[in-house]
Amino acid sequence: MAARIDIYQGRAPEDLPAYALPRAAGILRLSPSTLRLWATGGDGSALFKAARRSPLSLSFSNLIEAFVLASMRRVHGVSMQRVRKALRYVGKELGYDRPLVHAGFQTDGVELFVVHAGRLLAVSAEGQTVLREALDTSLTRIEWQGDFAARLYPWVRGTPDPRQPKTVVVDPRLGFGQPVMAGTGIETRVVVSRYRAGESAAVLAEDYGVDIERIDDAIRCEVGEAA
Repeated sequence: MAARIDIYQGRAPEDLPAYALPRAAGILRLSPSTLRLWATGGDGSALFKAARRSPLSLSFSNLIEAFVLASMRRVHGVSMQRVRKALRYVGKELGYDRPLVHAGFQTDGVELFVVHAGRLLAVSAEGQTVLREALDTSLTRIEWQGDFAARLYPWVRGTPDPRQPKTVVVDPRLGFGQPVMAGTGIETRVVVSRYRAGESAAVLAEDYGVDIERIDDAIRCEVGEAA
């Protein structure tokens, strides 16, 4: 496994507790209660290890884990309580402690997970196909640098669609890990602050030198309702 940069109090930027629970839930379009359950596990069966437990805060790597898990959640019949066992199996087979944040998951890992899910989770053949498609679609929103996830392009327009443009990006090394308009470095919450103050999308687009579509997506990123 590739060596990771050891900075910021012994942690790489992607592992810092940069997102309070409500902020992380908003970026991912999940309810805070769902995300809390995944991160803590009411019965000790957390789906991933939160960067900080008290107060609960997530890292960029946690965002990636939750983002991929959300794609599984949308597939009928896949039990989140048992997904953890399937992921443990995949991690053991591939030699990764956290398979969802490793580039290997998008290749051999997805296939291993889907096949194992068919046995462990009793997912039908049709369900396995849907699960594979959901995972493949979500993984196209992640950029990898070496072995690990480096950037996330969250869904900002309703139902996930592979044709949805990558207009908003989350990069732990850019804008302190907050969502920014892709290609600009301008935080989406800054855009929304100006919009709420009365400036039109057209004016903002002209000021920032981007098309209105990017401004609209920046606003959606900040005000979109949880799924």
